[in-house]
Amino acid sequence: MGSCSAMFFVLGFLAFVVLVASTDEQERDRISKLPGQPDNVGFSQYSGYVTVNEQAGRALFYWLTEAPAIREPDSRPLVLWLNGGPGCSSIAYGAAEEIGPFHIRSDGKTLFVNPYAWNNLANTLFLESPAGVGFSYTNTTSDLYNSGDQRTAEDAYIFLVKWLERFPKYKHRDFYIAGESYAGHYVPQLSQIVYEMNKVVQNPIINFKGFLVGNAVTDDYNDYVGTFEYWWTHGLISDSTYRLLRVKCDLGSSQHPGTECIRALNIADTEVGNIDPYSIYTPACNNTGSLRRNLRGHYVSS
Repeated sequence: MGSCSAMFFVLGFLAFVVLVASTDEQERDRISKLPGQPDNVGFSQYSGYVTVNEQAGRALFYWLTEAPAIREPDSRPLVLWLNGGPGCSSIAYGAAEEIGPFHIRSDGKTLFVNPYAWNNLANTLFLESPAGVGFSYTNTTSDLYNSGDQRTAEDAYIFLVKWLERFPKYKHRDFYIAGESYAGHYVPQLSQIVYEMNKVVQNPIINFKGFLVGNAVTDDYNDYVGTFEYWWTHGLISDSTYRLLRVKCDLGSSQHPGTECIRALNIADTEVGNIDPYSIYTPACNNTGSLRRNLRGHYVSS
């Protein structure tokens, strides 16, 4: 056998080994059925861990919900979903309460299909990030106190690269990064790393197409201005209360409102009433003893 032929044989053999290994890892991560899940949902699910730092023992947990077979998942894009917080679980919030394929019934034991799930149109990858959030973990205690946005983004990028080795069919697939709340920082910072890394490699495996954020945390000024204008333009507060908020609140310091600003925010709370500020057109939870969120995002007794 000639040297070139031998080289191609070796390369081909190594590619085969990698493919078999990744297939085995995929199958180990396959979810046959969740507890309480409805029958015959028609799509594949996977979950597991990807180690992003061997020395520290940091590993991130993911849950992949592919598009239904009737919607041809192999032709659908991949969307990474990140919840914010910092500290909010992408499984407990984004998946279980918002855009995931299942929601939890009030019995706490069974699931029902969410007709508005994102995996109807895209293969959706939920990531628990950073380590210490949800099912993601670290074996180094100090990681829980000094993670920060930069390391969170770097770990998420390492996760993506290693996850794509486990799921090679998603290499070069149209890819989007999405999230909400404090993911207004996570999403663009991870997007920047992906963009910059893609510039220095040929034919990058992460075929990054764009990002989107909802109810995003940006900075104090824009968050305050945007929130007040949203309440006002959607008829949740009066003209006079809107003017009062703009005058009494230091728009550059939403984390530490002054006495007059707190008084104006309380007036806004009263005017809005028992409405979920994150879903103003749907009924609020009125169960006795339950919790609801007021307009500043804090939990209060209902």
